[in-house]
Amino acid sequence: MIPLKDENPSSTIPVVNIFLIISNIFIFIYLNYFVPGETNQFFLKLGFIPFELTHFKDIGPENLVPVPLTILTAMFIHGGWIHLFSNMLYLWIFGDNVEDILGHVKYLFFYLTCGIAATVLHFFINPVSKVPTVGASGAIAGVLGAYLFLFPKARIKTLLILFIFIYIISIPAIIVLGLWIIMQILSGYLEYGSKTGGGIAWFAHIGGFVAGLVLIILMRKRKKRPYLNKI
Repeated sequence: MIPLKDENPSSTIPVVNIFLIISNIFIFIYLNYFVPGETNQFFLKLGFIPFELTHFKDIGPENLVPVPLTILTAMFIHGGWIHLFSNMLYLWIFGDNVEDILGHVKYLFFYLTCGIAATVLHFFINPVSKVPTVGASGAIAGVLGAYLFLFPKARIKTLLILFIFIYIISIPAIIVLGLWIIMQILSGYLEYGSKTGGGIAWFAHIGGFVAGLVLIILMRKRKKRPYLNKI
C-alpha cells in the first residue's frame, strides 16, 4: 500500500513542514550534484555512526560536525532518490495536519525530538555498528504516530497493488498507519533475531513512532474548560 493523499484539510499553511521538505530536497541535490567527491563520503561525514558515539571518536573520514551532532545532520541526508521521495511523500501527506494541531514552533520541536528519539533507540540496539544511519524516516515515523493518534478515522487515498491489478482506494488512517507500524515491528524483530542487516533501521522507525505518540499526548492543544462557579 502506498498512500497518495489524505482527505483531511488543514486550517493553516504548514510552513515548517514545507520548509523541512524543501530543506531535505535541497541538501540532497546539493550534495549529489554540486559538491565534488563521492556522495558516500558524506554518509560517513554527516551520517550517524553508533560506534563513534559509543567510543566518542571519529573513525574517519573526518566528520563535518562533532559526533553528537551527527544525530541531527543524519536526519537531512538521504541515500537516493527513492529514499528521499518516499520519505517526503509521507511527510507531505501527514505532516501538515500535525503541524496544524501543534503550531509551527512546537511542530519543529516535535519533529526534531522524534528524530533524536528514533536514533537513540537505534543506537541502543546497535551500539557498535560502523554503518552510517541517514534519513528522515525516524522523525517522519513520529509524525505518523501523532497522525494516527489524532486522526485515526481520516480517509487516506491509497495505491493498492495486487499482483497485476492496481487500485486506488480510500481507507482509514488507522488501517494504513496501523499496518505500517506492524510491518516495522515484525521486520525489526526478524532482523534482530537473525542478526543480519537489511539496510533499513527498523528500530529507528519504531522509536520515532512511539516518541510521536507520547509527545502528541503531552503537547497537543487541549480545549479549555468553561469557567464554572462551584457550589
